[in-house]
Amino acid sequence: MRLAKLALIVPMLLSAVPAQAKSVLDKTRIATTARDAMMKTGARGLAIAVIDRGKVVSVQSFGDRNAKGDPLTPQTIMYGASLTKAVFAYTVLRLVDEGKVDLDRPIAAMLAKPLPDYGNLDAYGNWGDLAGDERWRAVTPRHVLNHSTGFANFSFLEPDGKLRFHFDPGSRYGYSGEGIMLLQFGLDKGLGLDTGREVQRLVFDPLKMPNSSLVWRPDFAANYADGWTLGGSVEVHDERGRVRMAGSMDTTITDLANFVAALVSGKGLSKKARRELLRPGLPIRSAGQFPTLGGDVPAAQQHKGLAASVGLITFDGPQGRAFFRGGHNDSTGNTLVCLEKGQRCVLIMSNDVRAEAAFPMIVRDILGETGAPWRWIFGDMKFVSAPLQTKAL
Repeated sequence: MRLAKLALIVPMLLSAVPAQAKSVLDKTRIATTARDAMMKTGARGLAIAVIDRGKVVSVQSFGDRNAKGDPLTPQTIMYGASLTKAVFAYTVLRLVDEGKVDLDRPIAAMLAKPLPDYGNLDAYGNWGDLAGDERWRAVTPRHVLNHSTGFANFSFLEPDGKLRFHFDPGSRYGYSGEGIMLLQFGLDKGLGLDTGREVQRLVFDPLKMPNSSLVWRPDFAANYADGWTLGGSVEVHDERGRVRMAGSMDTTITDLANFVAALVSGKGLSKKARRELLRPGLPIRSAGQFPTLGGDVPAAQQHKGLAASVGLITFDGPQGRAFFRGGHNDSTGNTLVCLEKGQRCVLIMSNDVRAEAAFPMIVRDILGETGAPWRWIFGDMKFVSAPLQTKAL
């Protein structure tokens, strides 16, 4: 009888053991994966960095930075897009460690007057639109960083262009750049900080990111990347003149790899702050990341274990707890996927949005199967298959 029970238990135990992490590929094989991805998608430029045990072990770039065919290098200035939001979350956690920010104290408490009284500010947001809806008083930095403010992604996407709440703050996930701008407003105008300078002090300087900035710098002009759209047309790199923590960062794959290494290792953060970064605080019940106001779906349609932390999206996969963060526009595709076990990450930046179709292949080939929720991230995109020549050892 005991043997019969054991025969039932052992397979269950074995199935619960996390998948064995594969060895990190050497640079030659990472390059093979990158070139295969570019061939299959038609992408013109691609950069990949790999972190292992919290250290950068590989940084490589491939293809072109512009239509002239100038090479994309590890020092080429690329658009960070919404990876800016991860930098902002890290910065806010540093400010929490310094006692300047409380994640659960309403942003309204930072301000000298009611939020709607500030009116509509082009540099931040249309706060005047919120007059008559007192829910602005409840929004906290945590709501902003786990994307549960209740705002649309941006108010200009609303049919009438007006900012409004679609659900109570903290009640569910709904991606919002507008929320990010509200917290930046609270730091700048409420606490009297200069968010751009704080990012420089707390992130760019200590993490050795000399070629990163939240606004365009003249020295970037010698080596910057234009982009390619899904249709293959060229989009000129935007020279952003205003700090916007929702997505104004220019950076290089080299610089950003240093940041991702700090992110996965917790460098610069207290133990408490790092727990906030990696803790799955808000369950995500939507069918996909976009549309942002799609609403929750039945449990059978949800991605099991998917949650928002303070700044990241966490998930549980065959190799244990992991997280990701992405960035996208019409000519940019960026993503980072990290495994807590072994502090291992893949960072991908592309100045050609067509490369996104190969992101699952690239991540899987370098880290093994992570369980990343690609369909939730990208919707019904047709992904390319894994290359045969770079199977795991």
